[in-house]
Amino acid sequence: MSDAVTIADIYKLFERTEAQFAEFQKEADRRSAEADRRREEANRTMEELKKQVQETTKAVNNLTTRWGRFVEEIVEPAVVRLFQERGIDVTQTMSRLKSKRPGAAMEIDIVAVNGSELVAVECKSRLSRDDVDDFVSRLQRFKVAFPQFREFRVYGAVAGIEIDQGIDVYAYRRGLFVIKQSGETVKIINDAQFQPLGFA
Repeated sequence: MSDAVTIADIYKLFERTEAQFAEFQKEADRRSAEADRRREEANRTMEELKKQVQETTKAVNNLTTRWGRFVEEIVEPAVVRLFQERGIDVTQTMSRLKSKRPGAAMEIDIVAVNGSELVAVECKSRLSRDDVDDFVSRLQRFKVAFPQFREFRVYGAVAGIEIDQGIDVYAYRRGLFVIKQSGETVKIINDAQFQPLGFA
């Protein structure tokens, strides 16, 4: 017997190698197709999640808006009486006063006014520190936004069904009246020594 490698042996070896390569290629293609399928499935899942997040955000925003309007509807009928009791002789109210002036675009939930004094009221279902800071910032630009009230003495008030812990004190220290639910109506919780800040 000869140990010499024949052309037939080389051909068989080549055939085996080619078959192994074809099997390897087939497995690689299968894995690639599986990876593509998983990628497509992940993309579909991600799109579904995005859609769910958008729908949830929209629902929460709608609910928050409805709660805010609910707070306004509780507060507005009481504001004239509440501030008259505090010596601010307001006689009428306006809801959702809007300005689109550049640099001073804003909306004020409730404005209680007379001939020389005005109280701007921010209504929230849940009042937070950020709400207070944002409102004070708007009050500082109020007369730019609403120049018709340039000569008025402007005060601020915040109202909430739920007020985060310590935020009533924080708003008080920033010179704002704080209005809270009391039974079926609302009341100002600032003590008799409170001196409201006038916003120029």
